[in-house]
Amino acid sequence: MIELSNKKLSVRQQCRLLEVNRSVVYYKGKRAVDESEIMNRIHEIWLKFPVYGYRRITKALQDEEYDINRKRVCRLMKLMNLEALYAKPKLSDPQPGHKIYPYLLKGLIIDRPNQVWCTDITYVKMPQGFVYLVAIIDVYSRYIVSWRLSTSLDTAFCLDMLRSAFCMGIPEILNTDQGCQFTSIDWINMVEGVGVKVSMDGKGRWVDNIPIERFWRTLKQENIFLKAYETVAEVRQGIKEFIELYNEERLHSSIGYASPGVVYRSEKFAPSYFLGKFIKKMS
Repeated sequence: MIELSNKKLSVRQQCRLLEVNRSVVYYKGKRAVDESEIMNRIHEIWLKFPVYGYRRITKALQDEEYDINRKRVCRLMKLMNLEALYAKPKLSDPQPGHKIYPYLLKGLIIDRPNQVWCTDITYVKMPQGFVYLVAIIDVYSRYIVSWRLSTSLDTAFCLDMLRSAFCMGIPEILNTDQGCQFTSIDWINMVEGVGVKVSMDGKGRWVDNIPIERFWRTLKQENIFLKAYETVAEVRQGIKEFIELYNEERLHSSIGYASPGVVYRSEKFAPSYFLGKFIKKMS
């Protein structure tokens, strides 16, 4: 068979010029793939170019020969809770009644475990609605110190995660975004109550909390998008298994191709030391 790809001439005209029988000509088909692969690729493009909306992401996918249109990309981006990042009106206005803390990580050299932690909340799409995942990552080792899954966006599940994390270690700085969970009085009191400095991203600056954002990308690409969980119990168990694998077995080039667990536990202080410190300050 023969492939004709000159777009300026019709296939019939090309066949006539080349003296080729029209019946032996074929078109090069576009790629047809499942949605999990497309969602992975959309996320990769968005992370590289976060200002891209569904139109430009559609064009990027079509340039890679994916058989996809704007309507489908728009639908998938809504499912993934992705949108183009751009300045919005009153973007820097804090939520009334909450103190906003400065960003403490600019220019900081992070060279040891439990120096800086980051935390954030992400959304996991389920067949019926969403569940919400919060996690704390140790920036130096990439170790997931603690995490919780919830069907609602209240502050309680974040506080439960934080209590669990403080049983593992006490960081010098804890960085968050300016979400209402992390600016709440209960959250701030618990963080400052054990002597941890509060750091907050600039409003709308997702790059300030990039370590946890990269973990969300890894979790979704290597687990959630591939598994298509049906129930909350399934997604909770799946995330638990993935984080255990991530912490103890998955190798990271940024930490010398070691696992996060090995690097995190290289610190001299034992978990019992932190637990005693936490109990003493909270009592």
